[in-house]
Amino acid sequence: MPAPHDDVRLDRRRFLRGVTFSTVGLAVGGTVLAACRADGGPSGSATVGPTTPTPSATSTTPEARAVVGDVLDFALTSDEWEGEFGFVTLRLHAAAVDGEDVYFIRTDASDQDYAEREQVVFVPRLRVLAEEGMAAAAFVFDQDAAVDQPVVLSTEPGRDDYTPAFEVNRVTWNGEPRLLRSAAEVKEAVDAGDVAVEATGIVINAPAVVWSSGRLPSDDELVEYLGPGQLIGEPDLAGLQATFKLHECYPGSRYIVTDTSAPPMADGMHIAAAPRLQEATAAGATGRVNVVMGGLTGPGPMGAQPSVFDSRAGDPVWSPYWDHLTYAWQDGADARVLENQAAVHAARDAGDLEEFVGTPDTGGQGFVVNCPVPVVAPNTFGP
Repeated sequence: MPAPHDDVRLDRRRFLRGVTFSTVGLAVGGTVLAACRADGGPSGSATVGPTTPTPSATSTTPEARAVVGDVLDFALTSDEWEGEFGFVTLRLHAAAVDGEDVYFIRTDASDQDYAEREQVVFVPRLRVLAEEGMAAAAFVFDQDAAVDQPVVLSTEPGRDDYTPAFEVNRVTWNGEPRLLRSAAEVKEAVDAGDVAVEATGIVINAPAVVWSSGRLPSDDELVEYLGPGQLIGEPDLAGLQATFKLHECYPGSRYIVTDTSAPPMADGMHIAAAPRLQEATAAGATGRVNVVMGGLTGPGPMGAQPSVFDSRAGDPVWSPYWDHLTYAWQDGADARVLENQAAVHAARDAGDLEEFVGTPDTGGQGFVVNCPVPVVAPNTFGP
């Protein structure tokens, strides 16, 4: 059990950051977004570069802003569906795993210079995953790479070793470049003296959206938090973008949901299973999400108020990898909005909330959920 980190209704509609790998190295895919759309659209929505049509924005707050350079558009709410969530469209990046095409998003990185250059969220806690050998491998090629050389990843969903945490390895050609599409081919090229590989120690959060055996499911109903999936519409592989449900949480963040360390939970949540992500807890690379159950009705995962993260996205202690804990309001307790972890723990200690590691149904078994935050905005939930 993770140690406690002690220290209404919405308008209808309501888990973070990425940037591009190019075939010539690490290229920035866009500029940090302002609070208003580049095309003059409603405040709280934003655009970088051309996009395909996306759900229209409704009344949002001008203080909302994207914190990931790969955000192409977003809105906190929408009149186009009943569900209490918004949307965010993120740029996809092409990769190869054992010769098969994979498409992923990038949202966070463990190195500050890298994060600033690539416009992702700086998360220093992720670095330990490389230090402890708990990250998968991403091979990124320099500008002398072969034409159409993708990033090569060592794993994908559907495998027992899958994790969205990848250590960046820079590949430099010594001989004549050729196309490499698997980690095994990279190793063969290293053994032949054709390439040099530098392990940078930089860990990125790069969850897969499309992989060789499937993809994240879409939700055509757009009524419930989970529903049939976390994508809105199918991923646009030609345009390299995908649109996610955008959920509200405290303090001041909007997040997407991509994968979890517990395969049974992944099936029920309609997201990817990332079994190796469970190692992140023991490594100290996780934060904590406090999911509220019962009490006020709202847009949270269990039909109650928005979840409460243990820190604000971008804080030095923040991580997109969350140990999942559930808090259920007790009968007769004075249900109220809890806006930070201190308030959650105070209610627990007063006997108003019962704490469950994982969920009430997991019998004390904890799990990790990957909840990147591509957008920050003032909270709008209220009784």
